Amino acid sequence: MDRTRPLNLLLAGALALGGLAALSPAAQAADSELARNGGFEAGLDGWSCTGGSGTVVPSPVHGGTKALQATPAGSDNAKCSQTITVKPQSTYTLGGWVRGSYVYLGVTGTGTTDGYTWTQSAPDWQKLSTTFTTGANTTSVTVYTHGWYGTPAYQADDLSLFGPGGAPVEIPATPTGLAAGSPTSTSVPLTWPAVAGATSYKVYRGGTAVGTATGTSYTATGLTPNTAYSFQISAVNSAGESARSTAVNATTTSGGGGGGGELPARALVGYLHASFANGSGYTRMADVPDSWDVINLAFGEPTSVTSGDIRFKLCPVAECPNVESEADFKAAIKAKQAVGKKVLISIGGQNGQVQLATTAARDTFVSSVSKIIDDYGLDGLDIDFEGHSLSLQTGDTDFRSPTSPVIVNLIQAVKTLKAKYGAKFVLTMAPETFFVQLGYQYYGSGPWGGQDPRAGAYLPVIHALRDDLTLLHVQDYNSGSIMGLDHQYHSMGGADFHIAMTDMLLTGFPVAGNTERFFPGLRPDQVAIGLPASTQAGNGHTSPTEVNKALDCLTKKQNCGTYQTHGTWSSLRGLMTWSINWDRFNQWEFSRNFDAYNWS
Repeated sequence: MDRTRPLNLLLAGALALGGLAALSPAAQAADSELARNGGFEAGLDGWSCTGGSGTVVPSPVHGGTKALQATPAGSDNAKCSQTITVKPQSTYTLGGWVRGSYVYLGVTGTGTTDGYTWTQSAPDWQKLSTTFTTGANTTSVTVYTHGWYGTPAYQADDLSLFGPGGAPVEIPATPTGLAAGSPTSTSVPLTWPAVAGATSYKVYRGGTAVGTATGTSYTATGLTPNTAYSFQISAVNSAGESARSTAVNATTTSGGGGGGGELPARALVGYLHASFANGSGYTRMADVPDSWDVINLAFGEPTSVTSGDIRFKLCPVAECPNVESEADFKAAIKAKQAVGKKVLISIGGQNGQVQLATTAARDTFVSSVSKIIDDYGLDGLDIDFEGHSLSLQTGDTDFRSPTSPVIVNLIQAVKTLKAKYGAKFVLTMAPETFFVQLGYQYYGSGPWGGQDPRAGAYLPVIHALRDDLTLLHVQDYNSGSIMGLDHQYHSMGGADFHIAMTDMLLTGFPVAGNTERFFPGLRPDQVAIGLPASTQAGNGHTSPTEVNKALDCLTKKQNCGTYQTHGTWSSLRGLMTWSINWDRFNQWEFSRNFDAYNWS
């Protein structure tokens, strides 16, 4: 949040396209056709497409009555693949017909040099072909086709692999050792040992298939708090599916974590410029209207970016002539708390970047934040890390198990504070869309590098602390356009942006398009919408009329416009704004509209 002017973050740039050269040596005689359902007459049988990007269409087709159509989206290039048994040290020809722009046909796992061929533009069906030789120990390869990022849908048909067939594939053995990790209120993590010959695993809950994993772990999400569940898995390859494993049972936690149980069902959250004026004028704590249920003191800032040593002091008299004394400020906090209000210290902001890169900085963070909370008698902590406070190191690709020190140390620090202060400790977060919803398309530097390592960097923090989190209020302002779950880009300033961004938080989404790394949705009572209080407060100001439309859609499924939510979130907690000071500057328009809104 900006104390001087709005901070505009640019979206991560598109991945560079380069080094692409057609590989199409002369085809050699083949022994037999090895690809299964290469004409897609049996739908997607035998093929696996990333992110649900593939479907079968009746037109256009090259041969038969059906063809594959796949649509790239975000960081998903719409890759459809099939693993095929082959013989070592043998030559094969891969071929097929494609339509579209930047369409690829290739093979991996050859044990020698993997090959591919591509076309930059094929407005009508075009033949692609490449050959390869398997290595001395190669018994299977994966053939694939895919498009390119940001391009329209492509079509593929009559894909084939000619060459000597390998040994018959056998159905994998039944998996053993299925284990359930520590459940949350809405999820259960599952792990198991690998099964020889398996290319994927099916996950069953209560006897019903609920998901697929290519690795040896899966997190069941969208579960009900305090409920017992039974899980099984089976091993799958091209020959078929094994019997199901022995069931493992797990019970979700009771939920409602994060303290804040004393918050009203509809809460209004605001930031109070306690340490600076920012052009909006200083507002004394005692003068904050009763409309505000959570008051975040802006800001606690570090002595240096990497110290972890957080300090807070009231605005100097030279900048804020009407600032109250420390004693009056503390007395006003107690008065607010006496009528049920929560007062938190907010750490960070635009100027207060915090990087807990070492365990020493982590421990200093805990001790210094504790001192502020104790000195002022506060109810908890708001994390408003911006700029370069959080980023993901190269290779840190799974939000469920982060390895970047600044992420891991922050999580540990907050858990320590939560344990120290107990169940009534209020924990809120105010990330920007760049660090949360952008994770639907991009996560960290990406599989090929070149992306902004901050993209989606709040996701591991939110996920690890979801059972301790009272409120998440993403800043739906000072933002570039963000892709929603409808694969459309949404721009700030109107109801549509808040509807799409909030629906993502409540529904959950695959991170960077990877369906095996699904960020589970939060409870509606953990979510508030973050908006600027006035046009001066930040880019993306939303009029009261549009704010009400967003609330109507999210809580009542009314006035939704073109975006349709994935649920009706009647227990959505409320709104957050930057800031109380700017709302006062704007004649209290924001808080008056909140108070007047009909939630029923």
